[in-house]
Amino acid sequence: MYIHQRKDWPAFVWDREKLLESLAVVTHNQGRLLGRMYDLGFSLKAEATLQAMTLEVLKSNEIEGENLDINQVRSSIARHLGMDVAGLVPTDRNVDGVVEMMLDATQNYQVDLTPERLFGWHKLLFPFGHNSKNKMIVGAWRNNTMNDPMQVVSGAMGKEKVHFEAPASELLEEEMNDFLNWFNTSSQDHGLIKAAVAHLWFVTIHPFDDGNGRIARTIADMMLARADGTHQRFYSMSAQIKIERKDYYDLLEKTQKGTLDITEWILWFLKCLDSALLAANEITERVIKKSLYWEWLGTKSLTDRQHLMVNKLLDGFDGKLTSSKWAKIAKCSQDTALRDIQDLMEKRVLEKETSGGRSTNYRLAVINSF
Repeated sequence: MYIHQRKDWPAFVWDREKLLESLAVVTHNQGRLLGRMYDLGFSLKAEATLQAMTLEVLKSNEIEGENLDINQVRSSIARHLGMDVAGLVPTDRNVDGVVEMMLDATQNYQVDLTPERLFGWHKLLFPFGHNSKNKMIVGAWRNNTMNDPMQVVSGAMGKEKVHFEAPASELLEEEMNDFLNWFNTSSQDHGLIKAAVAHLWFVTIHPFDDGNGRIARTIADMMLARADGTHQRFYSMSAQIKIERKDYYDLLEKTQKGTLDITEWILWFLKCLDSALLAANEITERVIKKSLYWEWLGTKSLTDRQHLMVNKLLDGFDGKLTSSKWAKIAKCSQDTALRDIQDLMEKRVLEKETSGGRSTNYRLAVINSF
């Protein structure tokens, strides 16, 4: 029996005493992070928000096995937020759609969640009317006339394992009305606990043909934004879930086949959130270091190409930087790339890597002193 088949569904219960210690730790770290961010200047907060939101979009999709281009995601978020950021690239429609969904949830977190709003998110997720495998119903609740109820299955044909079975499609309107009424109604439950319950409840209903996991995490982010009391995002829950993906799926499956006591799920959610908050301190450190570095670079005269490439190195360049990679990314000749690099070496911005190899590699020279 799945939890949505129990007669007292959806009357979730949890042991408040068992949650007190975890909730106290998480709210303490939440307050510390938000307090630290509020002490930063506008530009630093904007940069931290851009990094956290980029991470959230990338990792939520990676959990589902879909890899988006980091430069496109970052560029799309920056444009939608009106940020003046160097090195923006053109973006695909599907990337813009995922970004718009996330921004609507977090920037407009106080606005009620409605079926129409969720349908809009679903259309943004699947702008071409299909996923990577099949055509599907987009912008409406699923209608599984051929395979109702919907099942999550793994394994070869004849050896399938059913991990989860969702409510029948004819129940969806009533199920979603109950969920949305609860979500939009103020309660005495702590916002962090409500985010955990919202995530589980939505993914249990599984109202769409596809995209339920990503929308469930977006809904949780929306409730977390309410709990934080700000549309600025400084941490990524999905990045931590990606790290703990196996435990995430195992516990979801276990909870679906258990009782309506979801204490264990909420405890895991709070632990995961706490790890995300602690990881956000690393983002903050990078943002502050980057700001100090650019203050120092302000004493140098850099071309647009050099500005672009130094920024990429500060954001965490993928692999080793060579003159050929410089030429490709900066869209210039090999000779120009070498002149750019030599100039930055003379200004003590770049230095050669000490490791050997067939190609000469370069790195930032003084970043560790900041």
